[in-house]
Order: sequence, then structure tokens, then C-alpha cells
Amino acid sequence: MSEKALEMKKIVKVYPNGFVANKGIDFSVEKGEIHALLGENGAGKTTLMSILFGLETHEEGEIFINGEKVEIHNPLDAIKNGIGMVHQHFKLVESLTIAENVVLGMEPKKGMGVFSMEEAVRITMETAEKYNMPVDPYAAIESVSVGVRQQVEIIKILVRGAKILVLDEPTAVLTPQETQRLFKELKHLKEAGNTIIFISHKLNEVEEICDTFTVLRRGELIGVKKVSESSANEMSAMMIGHNVDLIIQREEPVLQQEMIRMEHVTYTTIFGKKKLDDISFNVHAGEVMGIAAIEGNGQNEIADILSGLTKYKEGSVVINGKEVKEHSIREMREAGMAYVSNDRYKFGCAQGSSIRDNLLADRYFKTPVAKGFIVQASEMNKIADKLIEEYDIRCDSKYNNAKSLSGGNAQKLIVAREFTNHPKAIIVNQPTRGIDVGSAQMIREKLVELSRTAGVAVLLISADLTELLEVSDKIVVMHSGEIVAYFPSINDVDEFKLGEYMLGAKKQTPEEVRCAVH
Repeated sequence: MSEKALEMKKIVKVYPNGFVANKGIDFSVEKGEIHALLGENGAGKTTLMSILFGLETHEEGEIFINGEKVEIHNPLDAIKNGIGMVHQHFKLVESLTIAENVVLGMEPKKGMGVFSMEEAVRITMETAEKYNMPVDPYAAIESVSVGVRQQVEIIKILVRGAKILVLDEPTAVLTPQETQRLFKELKHLKEAGNTIIFISHKLNEVEEICDTFTVLRRGELIGVKKVSESSANEMSAMMIGHNVDLIIQREEPVLQQEMIRMEHVTYTTIFGKKKLDDISFNVHAGEVMGIAAIEGNGQNEIADILSGLTKYKEGSVVINGKEVKEHSIREMREAGMAYVSNDRYKFGCAQGSSIRDNLLADRYFKTPVAKGFIVQASEMNKIADKLIEEYDIRCDSKYNNAKSLSGGNAQKLIVAREFTNHPKAIIVNQPTRGIDVGSAQMIREKLVELSRTAGVAVLLISADLTELLEVSDKIVVMHSGEIVAYFPSINDVDEFKLGEYMLGAKKQTPEEVRCAVH
């Protein structure tokens, strides 16, 4: 008979505003298994794991570790009970070395209470070698890849004695090669007797790595099944409540006028670090161009320059036939540019403003919302209600602040605003990161529809290579601020081939790359 590493019984979580995030959820994981926790954004899985790790308190319910009831009031309690969590956004100090990050908060000392780097290195290497996760303990975090950073996060929690590991969207920013290496490490951890809770929206990865899955929907337990007895389509149907066609139907693009052109753009920060090196490409109305790159290789700078958030000095950017070097953000938008930022809270929405006002933030001064200098509240309400319904933004009221929304619903709010103000060109940066299957599919289908039906030029930046290959008509790959590959047709490339260029293992000739401008 299998033994339970974790049992959470009848967990109830009610937030101060009355929202019930967990409605008497039962969740259990067997020792030595990899267990997927699935659900749409707002389903309650993040809340449930936050309760397990002591980041949230619960009103009702009990938690058992290895059959013994425990009280978890904060992360220290969780760590003492052998629970570790690797968050989607890493919690590392970039200026410190790997070893210093691993022992942060539990620093070993030598004579006179001085920090012992030698002992920190020994502790790091002992765990890294035990679990087959090779790292350079003296390397600064800022100098290592995203995949290595994830290894460091896992080593950190293992050093603290974790036997139950919670991984939140662990492959969101990894290449296929890095993902496969992570999966080997997770299998090794499983063989060593560790228990892993795997939170992901990538159902193909759940099928590959997980033994069992639990599905939550709107705060309730929907079901628990063995992965071997299910399929991705069945998982998505359980998550959403109905069947979802996971294949995007799209016609071949009909190219129209050029809407976006970057030529010989070089961008250097005020600290002298070159982020973009001689970037040239163009995007026509009616097509989707994808940019594939590991985080930090210049793709965000391209998005920020095209949206007007960052000013450039070298090179040329032309939007809808006009050079925009001196344009303000308002002028960029008036030229037809829409932008979905990779940071939904910093640039995408004003959390302290209402959902309605966020939906209409780019058109409050235009008809029909504005009549002269007067804003028409009735018109605002009508448009907001329409967008909330069309984009399935789940909220109690359009008058609630945007901060009341789950991450996925906040993303749908941003997408609804940016996609519906008659854009001529759209920059979308990680539009479905951390988004559930149904919402991600809706956003992808909207992008294809806008390019084909409305003749919009779409620039899609995504770490999800499956998404890039499903939605894009052509793809460029970036590494170290340069375009290192250009594929005019997605039929010429697959995820692993893209990964080789993203990692810098391969690079096309300058002549091949120059074909990105035609």
C-alpha cells in the first residue's frame, strides 16, 4: 500500500473581500511521485500551495505530512516540515555567487563569526553532486543561464532538507534542451525518494513527467487520475469544463503593406552594456512574426523600443510608414501600435483602478467614450461589459480594482483592451505565460484572427516554442542581443532546432539572417 507524503483535508480559504478561493479541497500526494496540480487561472491551485508553504493562512482544514498533523503558519514552518517551493519568478540575488545564494540565511561561519566561503562551496557541491545537478559554485548568478538558475533554486531547497518540492511553472522560460535536463533531474530526485508537486499549463509536459494529476476548477476539486489513464484533451476538458480544440486552424498569410521595420538598431544601456546589436527585420500586415530567445537576450528591449518605452539612438524604426524615433508613447499608439507587456502589473494595468477603467484606458478620450471633453459613463459601462463577456474576464464586478483579478484574468483584461482598439500592429511579449489552457488558446486564436481577418501585423515574443510554432508565420531567433537565425517558414524548423540557436550552439550566416528584411 502506498504511503502519503502529503494530505491536505477540507482546506477552505476565504479572502477579506469574501472571495472563496478554496472550497473544502482535499489534496494528497504519494511518496516518491511527481504529481501535477492543474487548473485554470483562479482555480485555487496557487492559493492551495501558498497555504502549504505558509504564505497564506486557511480558515478550515488540516495538513498532514507523512501521516502526522502539522501546523504551518509561515515558510519557516514549511521548511521545518520538509517542504520547499521553487517559485515561477526566481528568488535569487544576482550579484552573489551560486554558493552564496544556496546558503543565504543559513550562512556557515568560521573563526570570529566570519562567513566561510569554503564551507558554502562544500555544502553546495555536496547536494549538487548527490542529485546530479552540476554547477560552478563560484559563478555569479547574473552570469549563468536560466536553466542553471533553476538548478540553484532546487539545490537551495534541498540543502534546507526539503523532501516535498513544489515547482510552479518550472519550464516557463526554458529551452527544450534545458527542459529535458530538468526532467532528468526531477526523475533522479523522485528515484531518491523525494516527492514533487508540478504546477504547469503545458499538458504535454505533464504527460511526459508526471505520474498523477489533480484538477481544480473555481476553487473546487474536480478529480484525480493517473496520467497513464488520461490524455491532454481530457485534462483540458476537466480544467475548463468542456472540450477544447488544442489545434489552431489558420490559412496561409496574405502579405499586405509593411507595418513594422527595424533597421540596424543598436541599443546600449546607460551603464554601457550593449543589449541590441545591429537588429534588422520587418513585419507586414496580415502576418505573424515570432521571436524566439532565452530570457535576457534582447527580446524585451525590442518590445520596449517598438512600444515607445525605451528610446534608441542608433538605427531606424518605422511604424506604418513613419520613423518614430522622436515619437511619444501616445504618438506611437496613435500610429496604430498596441502592446501587451511581459510584465502585466508593471506596464499592463493599473491595479488600483477599476477593471472598467483599465479596459478603456486607451480610448477614454475618443468617441464613443468621450463626447467633447465629457466622458460618457453609460458608454464606458456598455463597452466594458461587452469586453468582459467576449474575453471571459472572471470578476465579481467591473467596478472592482484590477488587483482583485487572478493573474490569468488580469492578462485577459490587458489583451481585451489592446486587441480591440483597431490596432494596425501589435507587439505581444509572453502573452500566455502562466495562463491556463483555455485562456491561452483564446489569445492565440485571437492573434491569428487579427492577422488574417483584420490585416494586423503581429510581433509575437514568446518563450513557449510550441506557441511560436503554432501561431507564427516566420521566426527569428536571438542570442546575446543579435539575430542569429531567420526561418521564413515554420515548416523549416522545430522546437529542438530553435533551442540550438537560442542556446548559441548554432548561428546562421549573415546572409541568411539578412533575409529577415525583405
